[in-house]
Amino acid sequence: MRWPLIILAALLILLQYPLWFGKGGWWHMQKAQTEVQSLREHNETLEKRNANMAADVKDLKSGYDAIEERARFELGLVKPGEVFIQTPESPVAPAPDKDAQGKGPAR
Repeated sequence: MRWPLIILAALLILLQYPLWFGKGGWWHMQKAQTEVQSLREHNETLEKRNANMAADVKDLKSGYDAIEERARFELGLVKPGEVFIQTPESPVAPAPDKDAQGKGPAR
């Protein structure tokens, strides 16, 4: 009576293996679900970018305000009679004098 029980247990294990680890099994489904989730997140970012680009295209087609804004900020264009003043974003500190620190070349 012991051999039929061992054979049935082995058969059960052999039938369960493809369900859990075979092609299309539980393991592969988990990997596929995580991959689908990451692709959905990537698609959401691309959809947001496309919506922003569509809004830019609509603005550029509809009026001159968007065109003027782009010309000013991207190309640095100025209207006649305007004064353009450019200020640096962060002041540049002068380089330290190497001779004063004693690290410069010997004379």
